[in-house]
Amino acid sequence: MIMKSVLFLLPLSLWAQAGLRPPATPLITHDPYFSLWSMTDELTADDTRHWTESPQPIGGILRVDGKPFRFIGVDADGDDVATPAMKQMSRTVTPTRTIYEFEAAGLALRLTFLTPAFAGDLDVLSRPLTYVIWNVRSVDGKPHSVAVYLDATSEMAVNSLDQDVYWSRVRAGGVSALRVGSVGQKILSRSGDHLRIDWGYFYLALPPGLGANLASGTPSMQRQFEGTGKLPESDLLDLPSRYRRDCVTLAAAWTIPHLDARPVERWAMMAYDDLYSIQYLDRNLRPWWRRSGMGIGELLQTSAAEFEALRQRAVDYDRVLTTRLIKAGGERYAGIAVLAYRQALAGHKLVADIDGTPLYFSKEISSNGCIATVDITYPSAPLFIALSPRLMRAMLEPILQYSSLARWRFPFAPHDIGQYPLANGQRYGDGEKSEDGQMPIEESGNMLILAAALAKAEGSAALAERYWPVLTKWAAYLREKGMDPENQLSTDDFAGYLAHNANLSIKAIVALGAYAQLAGALKQPAVEKDYIDAARSMAVRWCEMARDGDHYRLAFDRPGTWSQKYNLVWDRALGLNLFPKEVAATEMAFYRRAQNKYGLPLDSRETYAKVDWLVWTATLTGDRSDFDALIDPLFNLLNETPSRVPMTDFYYTTDGRHRKYRARPVVGGVYMPLLNPVQ
Repeated sequence: MIMKSVLFLLPLSLWAQAGLRPPATPLITHDPYFSLWSMTDELTADDTRHWTESPQPIGGILRVDGKPFRFIGVDADGDDVATPAMKQMSRTVTPTRTIYEFEAAGLALRLTFLTPAFAGDLDVLSRPLTYVIWNVRSVDGKPHSVAVYLDATSEMAVNSLDQDVYWSRVRAGGVSALRVGSVGQKILSRSGDHLRIDWGYFYLALPPGLGANLASGTPSMQRQFEGTGKLPESDLLDLPSRYRRDCVTLAAAWTIPHLDARPVERWAMMAYDDLYSIQYLDRNLRPWWRRSGMGIGELLQTSAAEFEALRQRAVDYDRVLTTRLIKAGGERYAGIAVLAYRQALAGHKLVADIDGTPLYFSKEISSNGCIATVDITYPSAPLFIALSPRLMRAMLEPILQYSSLARWRFPFAPHDIGQYPLANGQRYGDGEKSEDGQMPIEESGNMLILAAALAKAEGSAALAERYWPVLTKWAAYLREKGMDPENQLSTDDFAGYLAHNANLSIKAIVALGAYAQLAGALKQPAVEKDYIDAARSMAVRWCEMARDGDHYRLAFDRPGTWSQKYNLVWDRALGLNLFPKEVAATEMAFYRRAQNKYGLPLDSRETYAKVDWLVWTATLTGDRSDFDALIDPLFNLLNETPSRVPMTDFYYTTDGRHRKYRARPVVGGVYMPLLNPVQ
């Protein structure tokens, strides 16, 4: 099939559409558990899936003059009589929407998944609800009788198919809904990475007045609808047998007896109420949207009432953000950043602490599942600093709180504060027991840099002032240990231990400059001068120790090696200017010669790259030609990779295969050009 695939809906007078093919397409993306994707080009080529690749099927059927066509998913029961798929004409991704266009039997269908993920509006962002909108019209000049079917299965609410489920019909004001959840409801009972949620309830809900019907049953309902255009008259009452294609199905259907060229639009809501989201220091916390007593009924009613307003806000938000991204780095860069947007947000969960403080917890997705990992917060930070400093503060707050407790007895920052969704103490390495397996310079540097970046974005160092003792402890540690790092891990722990790491040394030096900047903001001129002088002196030494002819070394003691010096990005972004511009210029000239087909490797040891660090590196000189030279291969990677997974951040630069990670929030790092401009 020849199919147009574009990433934006903007007036063509603004720019030419870039044409990026998403490796996987975001459909319903709210948090690490409620995260649904299409991992094929055609929405009808496979089941929709959770980021773990476990099927979480939703289905869509358009019945035209008695003949059925699929527009979402594969055949429900897989028998020999296949239901034909509509012809997919286009696929469009914006920051808040995914839009498909289909045609069949003289009709055109536009299908939109709208997630009003406005980074600066915590109340709306935290709502675990996506609107599924369909708009259909005749394009052959003839009237048609049309019926539309939409469903979702109980796989949305369980981790594994051997778990029993409960389902029911509910009403909330004028909103009607079906819900399904596990019988066990073991809320916050376990942690890990490759898991789906199995507590709380999934909802398929309809607004009042749009003439739709709801029914619960098995996937055979889809076949019944294809034949009759109707749903069963009664809900499913018996527990289905435990088989993947025989789980509970929640379905909605609409009928349009006479459709002409005038478009008809209807919509439904898909939501997930997890009741409690995070356990933080042994207290169970509600999602942010529930902080003032709102329940699921009020959420559904409010979301239905605000649909039109939120849809218009989404259109405006998409236009403004995409235009800003194009200005920051061009159309190809904007395509990458738009694709990263919902993924970065969906790698987090926003909750309310017991005093109402917003806390924003990341998950180390497709890795070890750690929660509030400092070296996940660090790469993802540019999106939040640029678009929502309040969320950035909410990410740092729980880490700083935990680090201030007596139980964290080390002079450096922690790696994490638990394993998602249980934030009850560090899990990585040797946890709270010893220094074994820690990342002392990495995490301490990350926290100091981010504290300074937040203070710059907010115009206030209030958060740093509140946690000044622990920040001071980390600064002292970096001053003693950071110039020439001992053998230890960095955030690139997949590469193993490394002593005398030149890029890690840059982090320590810049972090000391960041601490000095914070001291200045807090009216401590003596501390500011002491630490900025130390950072400048260390930067001079670094240039002498790391120089290796036409580039700078991976490690001070390893001639003939090189690495991306991505930590240098904050020197210019924070306005510190500790390192001479010649360092970035020299490195960039070398990088442009060292690239492979799909980009610049992380260092001289392997051919793999990290997307977040690559974009940071691309901004080092502030020169647009340098930026484009590194970004274009990354754009080509996303367009051509054979790995059909949600945007990877870790891949091979030679053949474009993803090495390990997917769907991680670190892709928020591609927003660095908004903090470190290129021109």
